[in-house]
Amino acid sequence: MSEGENRVEEESAGDTADKLPGTAPLTELTEQLHERRAKARLGGGLEKIEAQHARGKLTARERLDLLVDEGSFNEIGIQGRPHFSQPALKDRDAPADGVITGWGDVDGRTCAIVAYDFTVMAGSMGQTGEIKVTRIREMALQKRMPLIWLLDSAGARIQEAAGSLFAGSGHLFREEVQMSGVIPMVAAMMGPCAAGTAYIPGLSDFVPMVVGQGAMALAGPHLVKAVTGEEIDMEDLGGARVHCRKSGVGDLEVKDDPECIEAIKKYLSFFPSNCEQKPPEIESGDPEDRGSDQLLEIIPESPRTPYDMYAVIREIVDDGDYFDIKPKFAKSLITCFARFGGQPVGIVANQPKQLGGILDVDSADKAARFINLCDAFSIPLVFLQDVPGFMVGSKIEQEGVIRHGAKMLYAVSRATVPKITVLVRKAYGAGYYVMCGRAYEPDLIVAWPGAEISVMGAEGAVNIIGRSAIEAADDPEATREAMLNAVRQQIDPYIAAGNAMIDDIIDPRETRPTIINGLRMSKNKTVDRPWKKHGVMPV
Repeated sequence: MSEGENRVEEESAGDTADKLPGTAPLTELTEQLHERRAKARLGGGLEKIEAQHARGKLTARERLDLLVDEGSFNEIGIQGRPHFSQPALKDRDAPADGVITGWGDVDGRTCAIVAYDFTVMAGSMGQTGEIKVTRIREMALQKRMPLIWLLDSAGARIQEAAGSLFAGSGHLFREEVQMSGVIPMVAAMMGPCAAGTAYIPGLSDFVPMVVGQGAMALAGPHLVKAVTGEEIDMEDLGGARVHCRKSGVGDLEVKDDPECIEAIKKYLSFFPSNCEQKPPEIESGDPEDRGSDQLLEIIPESPRTPYDMYAVIREIVDDGDYFDIKPKFAKSLITCFARFGGQPVGIVANQPKQLGGILDVDSADKAARFINLCDAFSIPLVFLQDVPGFMVGSKIEQEGVIRHGAKMLYAVSRATVPKITVLVRKAYGAGYYVMCGRAYEPDLIVAWPGAEISVMGAEGAVNIIGRSAIEAADDPEATREAMLNAVRQQIDPYIAAGNAMIDDIIDPRETRPTIINGLRMSKNKTVDRPWKKHGVMPV
């Protein structure tokens, strides 16, 4: 065959290829790709987006835009749709199958992100969507990235989860347990989260909730009514006020989606990306040796008079700035993050303004969880003690105060991070122990002048041991006062300091530099524990 004939044959073959059924130039295919992407990014469409806005909520993609650094989000699974194995949904249009997954930078740190899209089938969790979510969970764990859920979902998609298909589900929660303590996990409640999916926040580390929007319950209002006859709406059943004030599942009430996103960013700023890294330190313009005369005025003369421990915290931390965790739950105890000299710390402090700072079932749970969280991610702990002990009485015993108090004992005993304890005023009974007293390995333990360290206060001791003598005395009041003075001398902090049971008594104005020096001294702390598979935590 001649060269000319060869050329004609090749051109003819090329013409045939261009005209084959189902083929199109790459340019046309690429345009189709972008059209598909644009349609997927619209979620449920303009009408559903407007309905989302009418509820006072942003869409999933609008939330992502606020969360991640501009241009940093990498989406996977945008072409997702209801799974081929679900014939009932064969022709159902569900862009991205109702959930957006990917990774992006949050204030410069790469995070894995899952955002349920309520405009698509109410953000219900379908099979394809959960394959996507599983993929991003695996990436988060393998690459050691924080995992952020933006939850706005009606829960499991009934059309896909009913019947025998349910038997193989539940990987999410088991895998979340495996991730616990390895990477930070945030579950932002920006809409409903019903049924078993409520365990996503239940197993996460930080759960901010948008008031009036975020809600979670193991059964929604319709199922509750069917089972119990109770008529209740989702807000009263499992809204922010329920879970941030009563149950303790939620960590922070926020007013809207933007405030929720800012809370996520601030929370993560105290944490490393994973348990093998150190918490991020920043430059602080607040002098490390700064004293505060205000600290001399905060504590009242009478040990029975309440005051606000937040006032103490503001005076000693960098720039007076702290980030509260569960501020409206178990308010007799404060748990918050702050910085000393640019170093992140977790603060556990009694709050005399609430029930005198006494400990009970909820405050013990609150402290134990916070201590475990800080210890998991190498965040040092600072304890500010003004504790009258644990609540007593038949009611609190029936609630299991011993079991719950043991959780706090267990957590503070197990924690191996640097621990600094400051005895501000009262340090009574088992409250002194669980607030990291001398036996619980504080790396530095100091007291303010006037602090009282004892099994109980002077008045309580005299009421028990001196009652008979006081009643038999010619002058009961004088006898009582003499006994009180004798007991007060025994619980004076100089007795403990004189016996090396505390490291020093400090001028309150020295609190900030003392804590910073203690943290610096214990920065390279290592603790050896006996080998064991794991302890048996009281729960």
